[in-house]
Amino acid sequence: MTWEINCDMGEAYGLYEMGDDEGMMPFITVANVACGFHAADPMVMRRTVRLAKRFGVKVGAHPSLPDREGFGRREMKMRPEEITNAVIYQVGALKGFLEAEGLPLNHIKPHGSLYGMAAKDPAVATAIAEAASVFGVPIYGMSGTHHETHYAKSAAFVGEFYADLDYGPDGFLIITREHHAVDPAEAAGRVLRAMNEGKVRAINGQDFSVRAQSVCVHSDTPGALAVAKAVHEALQPARAAE
Repeated sequence: MTWEINCDMGEAYGLYEMGDDEGMMPFITVANVACGFHAADPMVMRRTVRLAKRFGVKVGAHPSLPDREGFGRREMKMRPEEITNAVIYQVGALKGFLEAEGLPLNHIKPHGSLYGMAAKDPAVATAIAEAASVFGVPIYGMSGTHHETHYAKSAAFVGEFYADLDYGPDGFLIITREHHAVDPAEAAGRVLRAMNEGKVRAINGQDFSVRAQSVCVHSDTPGALAVAKAVHEALQPARAAE
């Protein structure tokens, strides 16, 4: 099975832009659209949904902790009910714009620290799963973590691999406040190894097993367009063989 390519998008606000969403669209199949808590506003959300529609890209919601100043990359203490309702609130907003454009909601993928917290904390993962059950869509996450074990109780689970983020010695993603540049060829090689061998090398040199159906490339990584193009081209032989 060929992996899809997903990308976090719509991460702008007002006159502030981040990432070349239009440039990235030809190289991806799925867009995770910010819903307002870490980035985006009504105009940005509608514009991003329309852009995805023009390129035939599926759209999912990318909800966050309420942390716009920290771009959703700072951990926060919230009760499970607060997390569930924050996710419902954000996804509901995006779903309205999708319905306005005649598109379905494809999935939910938590952003930043909410994603990382859910990987390690079953209460957070369960809270997100309860929100997803309201909309009846899959949740994207990391296999072998609480994402997989707890999301699957309430919703379908889609495992993903990260082309442009490092994996720590514990096998978890290293979520930083700012993404550093990565070599496009190395990123594509990591993706192919993960897909063909089911392995990724952590920063300490240790290999970890990975299982995924989707690969994520970020739009705010320096040189993101080159990374997305390299990953897209690397996956083309597999698509042609299907």
